[in-house]
Amino acid sequence: MSKAPSTSATRLLRQQGVSYTEHLYRYEDHGGTAVPARELGVDEHAVIKTLIMEDEAGRPLIVLMHGDREVSTKALARQIGARTVQICKPETAQKHSGYLVGGTSPFGTRKPMPVHVERSILELVRIYINGGSRGFLVGMSPGDLTRVLHPTPVEVSLES
Repeated sequence: MSKAPSTSATRLLRQQGVSYTEHLYRYEDHGGTAVPARELGVDEHAVIKTLIMEDEAGRPLIVLMHGDREVSTKALARQIGARTVQICKPETAQKHSGYLVGGTSPFGTRKPMPVHVERSILELVRIYINGGSRGFLVGMSPGDLTRVLHPTPVEVSLES
């Protein structure tokens, strides 16, 4: 594997003094979080996906979810006071985040967006989250994620 890329996400993490580990893996289109979990030998529950969503007015938001779970958009809408919430089309997500789908990090996004995190993620010892490039995760403590992003905890997970 090659050297880990320098991305907007890793630059922000360094600037914020976050201690993180870099993990490269072979990216597979539509492989989801099962691929890095398998490649890195970690529980898919600790691999966190970054989802760019929008409410009924088209306002973007970030949802962080366990790799082995789905987001209940109805529960999310109810908890954030929106009528509806849906996942963004890939080109819209890229416009908001500045990252290619499959390489979306919640850190260093092009536009500031509110971040919502599944509450149980914050109880994990270590998480693996996209570092801003396809095939690249960073490992960190959920405490550092909270310190940098100030996410709103939500309870919106569904079994995959």
